[in-house]
Amino acid sequence: MKNSLLDEFNVKKKNPAKTILSDYDIFPDKKLLDVLRNKIVENIIDAKIPDEENKQEFINAQIDAVVAGYDLTNLERSHIYNLIDNEINGYGPLTEVLEDDNISEIMVNSPKEIYIEINGQLMKDESISFINNEHIIRTISKLIAPLGRTIDASNPMVDSRLENGARINAIIPPLAVKGPVITIRKFQNSITSIEDLIRIGSLTPYMARFLEAAVKGKLNILISGGSGTGKTSLLNTLSAFIDNHERVITIEDASELRLKQKHVISLETKNSNYDKAKEITIRDLVINALRMRPDRIIVGEVRGKEAFDMLQAMNTGHDGSITTMHANSPIDALHRLETMVLMSGIEIPIKAIREYIKNAIDIIIHIERMSDGKRKITSICEINAIVNNEITLNDIFVFKQNGVTENGEVNGEYTLIPKVPKVYQKLQTRGITSVDDMFQNLQSSEVNNVGLPNLKTK
Repeated sequence: MKNSLLDEFNVKKKNPAKTILSDYDIFPDKKLLDVLRNKIVENIIDAKIPDEENKQEFINAQIDAVVAGYDLTNLERSHIYNLIDNEINGYGPLTEVLEDDNISEIMVNSPKEIYIEINGQLMKDESISFINNEHIIRTISKLIAPLGRTIDASNPMVDSRLENGARINAIIPPLAVKGPVITIRKFQNSITSIEDLIRIGSLTPYMARFLEAAVKGKLNILISGGSGTGKTSLLNTLSAFIDNHERVITIEDASELRLKQKHVISLETKNSNYDKAKEITIRDLVINALRMRPDRIIVGEVRGKEAFDMLQAMNTGHDGSITTMHANSPIDALHRLETMVLMSGIEIPIKAIREYIKNAIDIIIHIERMSDGKRKITSICEINAIVNNEITLNDIFVFKQNGVTENGEVNGEYTLIPKVPKVYQKLQTRGITSVDDMFQNLQSSEVNNVGLPNLKTK
């Protein structure tokens, strides 16, 4: 066989694969990029942006005028166009990720380290970057300006919510040693009802029906879980079962709840800012809410001295109250609650605190983010009794993990424990009959789980 010309003359083939540049490397000269960016933005502001019809042409003309004297590649020119367009019309490099409904969390660690969460999986986004730390701070200021908040050296930390409902936490030097950091948690628009949670495997129809009965039966509910497990989203979902005629007062650090009832009063804390205004805490708002004739009090998250006042509300006729708490398990949530009550400064024996908790809280819902990134309610339990000075719990529903599938998904099953919970009697006395089929056949025997299948889910 004849050799090809390449073989005959010993010509080495070039690798056709192209090197993919990250967004941070497209325009390597960051000093020049910052100079061009500042010149273009200043020129646009000085010249006054025209109406929407001619806005884009005007911006492009200003960019062309500034970059005309520089020897830039087509890739570098395109990068500047995208940068300026997002600066003027959006929120800088974060514009597109904020608009993407598939992204649930955005984390900016440095100009070239931006991480996003998609379907519970964390990954580095190489397609976006900032010029420098000052560029990050400018973007933070633009994000929080409509909220009336500021961030600077004298006020280097902000925790608030954006106009679209997303929660933003930003911290800058001197508190952030290596540079400004942004964390944005978005609400997933795809999950708006209990049916959506069933669809993604967070719970079963049996569990959903029980939780609906718990809310309508005005049980006091504590939702526990780690950071980013979906506690607030679950609280939002459960709130849909509250009747329209009830007067509901919500209390939050940053307004995230989206209750659809007609009679909702939303209260939000206030930090002491540079104007030396008095700080208004969750505890202050809980105390004030008790004077506002609420049918229900919903606290976005209990984390400190307000725990005692929240328990007091639950113990003084405000049934149906709901709150969330960071904890690794239901029993850990109760231990944290004890600690928070002690933080209130009121001298109460630990035994009395536990009795108070037992009488206040009816059920605890624990939610976890599994190894595959999916959120699941792993436990619904009730407070049983105090045995040997310790609070004991009764499981109602549990998720038992059996392993992991070949593609990395968690494999397990939800189980309804074959025992009638104490709260069932409370639901019956309040006229809730929607869960009778789950527990009536257990009232006499409490031996097996006939008719109540373990619903498997991967």
